[in-house]
Amino acid sequence: MNTMKYRGYLARIEFDDEDRIFVGHLAGIRDIVGFHGATVDELENAFHEAVDNYISISEETGRPAQKSYSGNLMLRVPVEVHAAVAMAAKVSGKSINQWASNILKQASHA
Repeated sequence: MNTMKYRGYLARIEFDDEDRIFVGHLAGIRDIVGFHGATVDELENAFHEAVDNYISISEETGRPAQKSYSGNLMLRVPVEVHAAVAMAAKVSGKSINQWASNILKQASHA
């Protein structure tokens, strides 16, 4: 799966074999915003236009545009879990953030 980023919004991109076009949808928001293009340039332009239109419509209607996830995740864990995570990260030669990010990525694709 491929992604694109514009104005703080992320989009998930897929290829539609039947129609032979790239199709994208904004990720991390509940509103449904889609776009498509036959080439990468068309897709990128359509993505920018979709985001710009989404923000404009939200401003016109007074309904705030939803934002994609920031990538920051705050967790509260027991002290012993924190210590174990710190040790596992150190043993693997990674920061806690790098280690946890890899573990969460693996778990979310399981």
